[in-house]
Amino acid sequence: MNRTISSLLLVISLTASSGAEESKAPPSQPNIIFILADDVGLGETSFTGADKFKTPHIDALAKGGTHFDHGYSMPMCGPSRFTLLTGRYPFRTGLASNNSFGKANAGAYHPAQKEIMIPTVLKTAGYVTAAAGKWGQMPEEPSKWGFDESLGAGNGQYWKGKYSRNGKDETLPGDKYMPDLVHEFLVDFIGRHKDQPFFVYYPMIHVHIPIQRTPDSKEGANDDHLYADNVAYMDKLVGKLVAELDRLKLREKTLIVFAADNGSIRSPAYTPVKGKTISGHKATMQEGGSRVPMFANWPGTTPAGAVNHDLTDFSDFLATFAELGGAKLPEGLKLDGQSIAPQIKGRKGTPREWVYVELMGKSFVRDARWKLANDGGFFDLKNAPFEEIPVTKDTTDADAQSALKRLQRVLDDHQAAPWNDDSKQGKKNGTRPAAKKKAGS
Repeated sequence: MNRTISSLLLVISLTASSGAEESKAPPSQPNIIFILADDVGLGETSFTGADKFKTPHIDALAKGGTHFDHGYSMPMCGPSRFTLLTGRYPFRTGLASNNSFGKANAGAYHPAQKEIMIPTVLKTAGYVTAAAGKWGQMPEEPSKWGFDESLGAGNGQYWKGKYSRNGKDETLPGDKYMPDLVHEFLVDFIGRHKDQPFFVYYPMIHVHIPIQRTPDSKEGANDDHLYADNVAYMDKLVGKLVAELDRLKLREKTLIVFAADNGSIRSPAYTPVKGKTISGHKATMQEGGSRVPMFANWPGTTPAGAVNHDLTDFSDFLATFAELGGAKLPEGLKLDGQSIAPQIKGRKGTPREWVYVELMGKSFVRDARWKLANDGGFFDLKNAPFEEIPVTKDTTDADAQSALKRLQRVLDDHQAAPWNDDSKQGKKNGTRPAAKKKAGS
């Protein structure tokens, strides 16, 4: 009898030990939080080498994870966000400017009837989803795109105005700071859903214009100080979110991806990086318009302190999160992204050979060294993001000629949506005639 009891105790002990080991393994379905900073370029986060700004909480996350130093968005808010959430380039979706789906188009075209966003994909794998923050330039309400809960605000909305909570308009109280309200919404959502996998899309309001005081700003602060205050408050909110995840013991279950929707709205001279000026800024087709701060942090899974040099663009995240969450990709819809889930886990994966960027009829494609624009400009990026060296198309450099042919084939297959700045509609609200779709688009 004693021998039998001893055997049973041994089995129980081994089972408990095995369970303890399993609890240390990364979850099969991580919580996913995508933090999207607004108009924050390489010169405004210190982990990317900013000289004038300090972002200690963001830096700590970056150092605890993997920095993707060749991450590309679109050069403007709306196209960038739509590409991120749908995994498709602007010439496919039609959102090639901030106002592509303005009021003039509202009755004629409903993209939610065709396009699919990340939350809809993840919900098939059991995720609960939320969007909280800036929803400007995006067509239709978040609920149409698969978000279970949402709090949506407009551009640069800080101290007054209306916002939408789960599709219903509310008015911001006079003493309330909108970024704080967004944070409180997120904390409440995460707390209520901490026992199931969740996806949070967190498009921050900072640091979009108009730049206003923060709750931490000093009385009478000038514009430069207020701008720095906004960068600092953005960083503070990221730190508060991480602290809440720690409090709920969710950090090792949660992948945080941080990126910016486009480059800085400030001039490169105002946002130097390691003593140098970036080539370009928001709304330009230069490096500074679309090469953005980007990292992934998943404790125990993402290599800490690593820098990944693979080319990555915003169309990659739908495929990435679907793979990590065990969700099936949508069928019958051409996706432009490819998963970087292996790189997030520290593996080689299948790196991209090029990235594509588009805005209002302009586009370019770049590989690890060379860049070709649809206006014919050809550049050597060996000194990027600080310099883009023009190269003539009759160059005798064999590598340049090979790249020129290779990149031209990509542009031929990715033709930017036509744009007519002189059209009556274009003058009114920045929209354009609908582009003809290719087969399989």
